[in-house]
Amino acid sequence: MTLSSAPPGARPRAGAFRSGLLAALPIALGYFPIAFSFGVAATRAGLSGAEAVMLSVLIFAGAAQFLALALVTSGAPLVVSAVTLVAMNLRHVMYAPALLEQAGGAARTRHAWAWAWGLTDEVFGAALGAFARGGRSFSEAFMGGLGLGAYGAWIGGTAAGAFAGGGVLEDWPAVEAGLGFMLPALFLALLLSILRRAQVAAAAVAIAVTVAGMLALSPSAGILGGILAGALAGVFRRRQR
Repeated sequence: MTLSSAPPGARPRAGAFRSGLLAALPIALGYFPIAFSFGVAATRAGLSGAEAVMLSVLIFAGAAQFLALALVTSGAPLVVSAVTLVAMNLRHVMYAPALLEQAGGAARTRHAWAWAWGLTDEVFGAALGAFARGGRSFSEAFMGGLGLGAYGAWIGGTAAGAFAGGGVLEDWPAVEAGLGFMLPALFLALLLSILRRAQVAAAAVAIAVTVAGMLALSPSAGILGGILAGALAGVFRRRQR
């Protein structure tokens, strides 16, 4: 009796999945301590460990989870909380189409419902960088590994923080404050690694409108305005070529 061989394409998919997990390592190293601080903050606010972890399982949105925690614990109406969180995370809807445009029309989307769930800012930046530099072609297996690595680190960090308890960082205020800068710093590093000269103008417009909107209105309005302004600036520049 001989063992049956693996189905065609199984090994390439497994290799791409492992490559995705490896590419997720820098993101996981950044996510774990931030998620840890979220777990601590959630238990400090009165949530149980299971409730804190469930927020990370269901939302998985970084800064939006801290906002969700503030809204829930402040007694904000459910509708207001839901609309605020949707507005803050609306940019995620644009990530998968942007990646597929970079990949070309031959990209498979059979399992997009699964890998698109993991498209956070940092995962999107890492994936776009990998494809834009030409070192890797788009594959759903790679995207699955990349997203799963980041997702697992976020849930694991939340669980560790919730288990440690709400008072674990009270004696380390500088560490607790510094954790808040890790997400934007990580995304900025990924952005700078893939930014080309032709994209600088659109990025500058997006940053300027985001900052102005956040100062004049609210963080959610600033983010949405920056996304729209950056997209319009990019379209305008492309038409000028």
